[in-house]
Amino acid sequence: MIKRAEKPSAHIDVIPARPEQEPILANLLELYAHDFSEFNDLELGCDGRFGYDSLPLYWSERGRHPFLVWVEGKLAGLVLVKRGSEVTGNETVWDVAEFFVLRRYRRRGIGTQIAHEVWRQFPGLWEVRVMESNTAARHFWARAISILTGQAIQPVRVEKDGKWWTLFSFESKRVA
Repeated sequence: MIKRAEKPSAHIDVIPARPEQEPILANLLELYAHDFSEFNDLELGCDGRFGYDSLPLYWSERGRHPFLVWVEGKLAGLVLVKRGSEVTGNETVWDVAEFFVLRRYRRRGIGTQIAHEVWRQFPGLWEVRVMESNTAARHFWARAISILTGQAIQPVRVEKDGKWWTLFSFESKRVA
């Protein structure tokens, strides 16, 4: 039996980011990269930043959608969505390219609500990939997807460029 999502007591907004908000996203991506460096061999540049070369593409390429997340009116994270799989090469699926929620907002159902809101905005087939070493993220995504779909989703292990990923595939439907 799939557990229902806990309703966060906080007011959450997932808002499309405007081009002039790119520096805000870049700053949040630095925090995300710092967290993620525990699982991936990310290196700081000479400027002391990790950087995210693909960020400008979110305002110049079709099929890319940047979002800022606000909780109780305070900046709390980001979501980057794009068309096309990084792992399978399927160009028709939606992909959670990046998903970051500040630590103070984690483990309260907020991340699940954010993911569900984004998935419902883009109905269709989705892929969520997680580095196999990131156990907490694998559990989070398995639960969030199962709550959305009403069933347990069996991920597959996929190797890409020498790295192992857990890949969740599912369909999201638009809710009226």
